[in-house]
Order: sequence, then C-alpha cells, then structure tokens
Amino acid sequence: DIKDVGHKYYLELELEDVLDKDSTVNCTAEVLYHLGNKNMAPDVQFTLEGELKGTEEADHVFYTRIKSLEKELVAENIPDSHGHVPPELEPLHLLAWVASGYLVWQNSTENTHLQLAQIKHVKQVKRSDKYLQFDYVVLLHEMVSQ
Repeated sequence: DIKDVGHKYYLELELEDVLDKDSTVNCTAEVLYHLGNKNMAPDVQFTLEGELKGTEEADHVFYTRIKSLEKELVAENIPDSHGHVPPELEPLHLLAWVASGYLVWQNSTENTHLQLAQIKHVKQVKRSDKYLQFDYVVLLHEMVSQ
C-alpha cells in the first residue's frame, strides 16, 4: 500500500509464446493501481529476461494471403460457439487478442478480470497503400461479474 496513491504489486511470471509453446521468457513487473480514479489505467513497468521468437515468417505468410484475396476479408463469431477458430483465421484472432489487451489494460481495476471472449465481426478495410487494416467488433468477458 502506498498512502494516498494506490496499491503496488510486484510480479514474477513466465511468458509463453502463443505460436511456440516451448518458447518462454521470464518477466518481472510492477503494477500500480491508483486509488479513487477508476478512469486511470494502472501504471505498468516490466522487464523481460530474454526474447520470444520473431514472427516475421508467419506475418509475411498472413500478409501475402490477405493481400492476394479478391475481396476484402469478412468474418464473424471467432471463435464459434464450440470454441473453434479456423486455422486460416487464427492470425485475425491473435491480432484481436493483442488489441483487446490494450482495452483490458485501460479498463482494469484491482477488481476486474476482463478477457477477449469473441470477435463478433471483423472486416478488412480497403486501402490504396501497402498496409492492412481491419475493423473489429469484439466482445470482452468480465469474469468477476460473469
């Protein structure tokens, strides 16, 4: 407890690469939840001991596949009601998972446990340059309140 400021937590954890379950790195972190102001994201400072493997090859395969589509990609309900994510949509699921991590962080308090539940809808946005852009509607699950 930090008087008139908030609660600070010291964490030691192991991060696992979602693409390579055998690849892990140790992480230490400090997380400060501010008192009173529910609109303020927690302060997070972290240190990684090592690096996770790069994803350049998988990223290139995904980029090439999406750029080669004749129509912009549109998908719904990922994962489906049985928890299945089609392999060709896994990169979109991982992108949503990372982006939702930002939303979770921005809306976290000591009493929340938010996580990505489902991509309700994702649509590729047409662009005239070389970049990819997607518009997501995601559902977040709040575990504490169920």
